[in-house]
Amino acid sequence: MRHFGHIAAEVRQRLFHQEPGEFNADSPARLLSVALGATLYSPATRPRLADDIVKQAERGVVSMVLCLEDSIPDADVVEGEENLVRQFADLSSRADAALPLLFIRVRTPDQIPDLVRRLGPTVRLLSGFVMPKFTEERGIPFLEALSGAEAASGRRLFAMPVLESPELLYRESRVEALEGILRAVDKYRDRVLALRLGVTDFCSSYGLRRAPDMTAYDVQIVASVIADVVNMLGRADGTGFTVTGPVWEYFRVPERMFKPMLRTSPFLEGQAVELRESLIEHAMDGLLREISLDQANGLLGKTCIHPSHVLPVHALSVVSHEEFSDAADIMRPERGGGGVLRSAYTNKMNEVKPHRAWAERTMLRAEVFGVANEDVGFVELLAAGISD
Repeated sequence: MRHFGHIAAEVRQRLFHQEPGEFNADSPARLLSVALGATLYSPATRPRLADDIVKQAERGVVSMVLCLEDSIPDADVVEGEENLVRQFADLSSRADAALPLLFIRVRTPDQIPDLVRRLGPTVRLLSGFVMPKFTEERGIPFLEALSGAEAASGRRLFAMPVLESPELLYRESRVEALEGILRAVDKYRDRVLALRLGVTDFCSSYGLRRAPDMTAYDVQIVASVIADVVNMLGRADGTGFTVTGPVWEYFRVPERMFKPMLRTSPFLEGQAVELRESLIEHAMDGLLREISLDQANGLLGKTCIHPSHVLPVHALSVVSHEEFSDAADIMRPERGGGGVLRSAYTNKMNEVKPHRAWAERTMLRAEVFGVANEDVGFVELLAAGISD
């Protein structure tokens, strides 16, 4: 699989200076954690789930979570489990179908070995499990269950803990909770693919819900949690993990209080005025701003609940030609001694030692999302994906 692989080859050649690279479920974890991109959630009870998965893969989705937790009623869990077994068997019979990375979001640790056993040979289609309301106390049993299921099945399985518990939100318990989470995930570092943020649950603790013309970073109590999670769990010194962006809940806005957050000029240059109007109508201007803020705050990828959110996440994940130029200059072997360089774009200073971690991260993103041509921006990438 590859990002933008659903777009015609000649279009990719026009858009990319360096095309997105290929990867698969057996690729190194460090690469996969960045390649997750927009992770699309779907209730596990959907009767035509196998068809949905194949269709979304054909539209550019590379990671999906099949949810047995909050997205379905308590009474439907058993049916959801049975449906997953049926749908995996259906997917397994489609020899030529390209599939995304598939994860199952469970409710309890004992579901992990039980589902792996019931999936049988079709477990080869599964990449791992999403573990809700993760703390040290509640999380260790999930990770132990994953380790046992992996040994029993002979299949590499990843964990994606969801950080969404009140202990993380409340100031008096936050540091202790984060220290405990770090101890838990560090013990199973090789199997923790990414940490996911459950911002909806954070808001729930205070009876809040952000509006479509506001981002998670406008809700200060949520922004403070994101900052502390990245501070303690997302460091670039080798101790950190990939932390993914929070879910965007909206896909159409009936009425708007504030001005749109998308400038007009990029769309005029790309002759894409109608695209801008469509993005605003469907609340995508708020999503695009939140994705940009996610990246500025150290988050990679995003939880998505609607297929229309996938392309914006991927378009804004592509490395710009300018970013690539700066990162390549910083990473040159002869720069090992440090120093300060003028950017090839002559608009900024590149300081080799302080910017090296950023350059390494940028090069890894370029490997999976590609590098845009010099005259290509997110508008062209969005337009190409939508027209395709």
